[in-house]
Amino acid sequence: MTPQSEDEVWRQIVASFNDTAERDSADQPWPDSENVPAEPTRRVVKPSEEFEPEDALDETNLDEGDDEEEEGHFEPPPPPPLPKLDLPTKLAWVALFGGPAYLLVAAMANWHMEGWALFTAVAAFIGGFVALVVRMGDGPPNDSGWDDGARL
Repeated sequence: MTPQSEDEVWRQIVASFNDTAERDSADQPWPDSENVPAEPTRRVVKPSEEFEPEDALDETNLDEGDDEEEEGHFEPPPPPPLPKLDLPTKLAWVALFGGPAYLLVAAMANWHMEGWALFTAVAAFIGGFVALVVRMGDGPPNDSGWDDGARL
């Protein structure tokens, strides 16, 4: 293909960009019965002439909403108290959040930190995380019943 013929082909492609493709009915992957004429995209709905706005405000219709007030409303039971944590778990949580909190405050206050303080803060974070993961346990708690807390 020569450069002149390539230019001519590109001109034809660009010139026919907005043209619609002509298809034979044999080329369609669907049956002719599924070809439906294009309908307008907007649909205008006219109100019926029988409807009167005064009918909508009839007093007999206003009393129908009172049934909702007579029914009882669902009130969930109060939540159970939080479990009491033992001392090692409390220390693990303090270490997990205390180490990074100290590093953040020291960095924002532009404190000069010694190497041992930096090491202690990082070690507290890692130690707190490891302690919490080790104490998690594998199964459900011992006090859970046969239904795993399911209620109807």
